[in-house]
Amino acid sequence: MSVATVSRVFNGYDDVSAATRERVLASARQLDYAPSAAARTLVRRRSQLIGVVLFTGRDHPDIHHPFFQGVLVGLKHEIGELGYDLLLFATEQRARPGRGRGRGDSYVRRARQHEIDGVVLMGVDRRDPEVQKLVDSSIPVIGVDLDLTGPRASHVASDNVGGARLAVRHLHSLGHTRIATIAGPQETKPAADRLLGYRAEMRALGLPIPPEYEAAGDFYTDSGEAAMHGLLDLAEPPTAVFAAADMMAVGAMRAVQARGLRVPDDVAIVGFDDIQIAALLTPPLTTVRQDSVGIGEAAGRALVAQIENPDATPAALTLPVELRVRGSCGAAASTVT
Repeated sequence: MSVATVSRVFNGYDDVSAATRERVLASARQLDYAPSAAARTLVRRRSQLIGVVLFTGRDHPDIHHPFFQGVLVGLKHEIGELGYDLLLFATEQRARPGRGRGRGDSYVRRARQHEIDGVVLMGVDRRDPEVQKLVDSSIPVIGVDLDLTGPRASHVASDNVGGARLAVRHLHSLGHTRIATIAGPQETKPAADRLLGYRAEMRALGLPIPPEYEAAGDFYTDSGEAAMHGLLDLAEPPTAVFAAADMMAVGAMRAVQARGLRVPDDVAIVGFDDIQIAALLTPPLTTVRQDSVGIGEAAGRALVAQIENPDATPAALTLPVELRVRGSCGAAASTVT
C-alpha cells in the first residue's frame, strides 16, 4: 500500500474500498500500530487534547475535593467518547512568598505550547487577568462554575441560587425562623450565588437577616466548624443553618456535637453538593444535590461543540438541582425539586 492510501484509511476518508480499508486495519492490529498524534496534529491542525486548569487555593488539595473529582470523571468520560484526551495543567495562580508570578501562569501561552484544542477552567479566580486573556484569545474555553462569556467562551454551572432557596424554604417549612448561613469564598461564583439565593429566599419569606447570621467559610470542613462555633456563641443563636457546601456542613455538625448539642434537635443543618459521605453521617445530611459528573459531561460536550463548530455562538448551561431530605433536619427522607 502507498503511504497516501494508509493515511486516507486512518483519517477516515470514504474513497477507499472496504477491502483495502480492512487490509490496512488488519495489518495495524497485527503490528499494534497507532498513528503518531504529533504528526496528525501537524497535518490536521488539531491535537485532540483538552487542557484542564484546576485551582482551589494553596491550603487545600484541590483534586481531592469530591466535587472536582466528580467533574473530572464526567469530563473524562464525555471527551473520551468524543475522541479527545485530557491534559491537566499544573497551576500556580498566586505567587509564593519570595517569588514572582510563575511562568506557568499564562494559560494562553501554555495552551498554545501544547497545541491544545480547548480549555476547561475550574476553581480559578475570575479576576485573574490571565483568565480574561484566555477568553479574548481564539482558543475555545468553558468555565465550570465560572461565568465566562466571549466569542469562543461559555460556562456550565448548577442552579446555585435556586438550590440555596430550596434549602432555606425547606427549613422554614419545618418552623425555623432563625436561619443562618455558612457562606463560601465570595470571589467564587457558586459561593456568591448561594449567598444571593439565601438572602433572596429569606426576604421572600419575610425573615430577618442579622449580619452575624452570615458566617464566612471556604468550602472545607475546618471553616464550617469554626463558623458554627461562632454562630453558637451568639446571644440569639440560629436554630437552623444552611451551609453552602457539604464539607462545611460536616464541620458544622461536628461543632454542634462538640457543644453537647444535637442535630437536628437543637440545630437543623442543610448542606450543598450531596457528596458521597452525606448519606453516611449521623444523622444523615440533608443537602442540595448537584450532579458533578453531569456538569463535567456537559462541559465536555459544550467545549467539543465549540471546537468543531467555531462559527456557532456558545451558550451558557445551568443544570437543575434537587433537595435530598435526610435526618439532619428532622424530616422524613424525600427529594424536593
